[in-house]
Parts: sequence; structure tokens; C-alpha cells
Amino acid sequence: MKSIILLAAVVLLSTTACQSQINNAKTETVKVYGNCGMCETTIEKAANKKKISKADWNEETKMASITYDSKKTTLDAVLKNIALAGYDNQSFLAPDAAYDKLPGCCKYDREKKQVAIVTQPAKDTTKPMQNHGSHQYDGMNNTSQETNQLTVVFDTYFALKDALVKTDGNTASAKAKDLETAINAVKMDKLPMNVHTVWMKVLNDLKEDAEHINGTKDISHQRDHFMSLSKNMYELIKVVKPAETVYYQFCPMANDGKGANWLSKESGVKNPYYGSQMLSCGKTVETIKQ
Repeated sequence: MKSIILLAAVVLLSTTACQSQINNAKTETVKVYGNCGMCETTIEKAANKKKISKADWNEETKMASITYDSKKTTLDAVLKNIALAGYDNQSFLAPDAAYDKLPGCCKYDREKKQVAIVTQPAKDTTKPMQNHGSHQYDGMNNTSQETNQLTVVFDTYFALKDALVKTDGNTASAKAKDLETAINAVKMDKLPMNVHTVWMKVLNDLKEDAEHINGTKDISHQRDHFMSLSKNMYELIKVVKPAETVYYQFCPMANDGKGANWLSKESGVKNPYYGSQMLSCGKTVETIKQ
């Protein structure tokens, strides 16, 4: 009986370890200021994101060991989240408002340093850290580069949409491959914080849908994944504010009568879910522009 219990415990621990494993793992040790066990909990909670990043902070040394998926995030993105939770670190200073909200026992002595002062993401005014080499997070001052990166993603999405309008499974598969390439080419550390947050939220789903559409010539299966792909593209384009007007359109007949949306650069409806069968079925429900 004891052997069975021990075996079950080993299996459980192994399963937990697999679930928490971070792919493409890179670990770096950095300075994060704090005082106590409560600080440790808050710092690690701010850094931890399932299968993407985690932190182990030492109260005595004030050093944090941060492990992250180098293909999905950056060290500075993790440190920025820690700063937003109220904790200064080697790359970013916490906003005064965040520091002021810390419990009395957590209010460490602050040191003035030549690093960026983090503001709340919604204000989109974060300044990059100066003179820290490869760890510089310069997204907030590099809007043109961010726009150029994601313009390629959106353009390949529109090309995929056009292929589905023509009910061309072969071309749709090829355009989905182009979309995968464009997604993988995006440098997340160059994105403004508000865009970066949405990008991290939708990234895995974008990749999965693009892979499925690329992996088949079955137009029905491609259109199924185009529904969720379009939903996430909409979330992304809303924060990017495209240079050209984009139309968010809706077909009430798609998805077994539940309806489905898509994005288009044309105001006229060309339905990607039915093609020539019901080309003009649908309407524009939102116009997105700068």
C-alpha cells in the first residue's frame, strides 16, 4: 500500500513539473529591492506567468532568479511587471503610486538610479532604460518599428482572408504559412507596453490557428480556425491603431448560425466564410482607424 502511495506521489510531482516547465528557458539573476516575506510573495506573483516566466526572490540578498521563455517574452518585460507591482529593480523604478500602496513592512529604502521609471501601461509613456545593453526595453519610443512589425502580420492576415473569399484552400494554406513567419518575426521587446500585453495574450492562439490553416487544404477546417484567428486579430488591431482604416465585419449565418466576424481593408462585404455562395452576406459593425 505504501508503495502505491509513493508511486502516486512521484507521478503527481512529475506531472506538476511537466505542466510548469518553461520552454526555451533562459535564467538570469537580477537585483530586485524589497524587505520581507510579503515582498517575496508579491514580487514572485508579478513575475510568474504560466509556462512563460517565473521568479525566485531571496529576501537576504535582494536578488531574484528569473527564468523565462526567451521566444515569448524578455527579461525586461518581466522586470517591468515587477516594477508595476511596486518594486524597484536594476532596470526599472516602480511608479511612486505603486510604491506608496505597499504595506509598511514592505516599504524598502529606495535608491535613485539611472533606470526607467515605469508608468501604468494604459498611459503608454514608459521610457526605456539607459545604458544597459541588450536589456534595453525601447518599445515606448519606437512606435514606427512596432507599426512596421505588426503591419506585416495584418497584411498577411488580409491576404489569407482574400484566399478564403475565393474558396482557395491551397492559397489559404500558403498565406497562413506566411502569417506564421510574420508572427514569429515580431520582436516583442520592441512593442509598446499596452501592445505587448495584448500580444502576449493572443500570441499562442494566433500561432495555433495559423498552423492549423497552413496544415490543411480543407476549406471548411480553414474557415473554422479563421473565426478565432479573426477574433484575436481584432483584439490586437484595436490597440495598434492601423494607419489605414480597417472594417470589422460580421456574418450572422456563419458558425452554424451563431455568427462570425472578420477584418477587412474594404468597406464592401466579401464574405470569407461562404465565398461566392453568399459573397455579400454580412455587414460592417465597427470601423477602426487612428
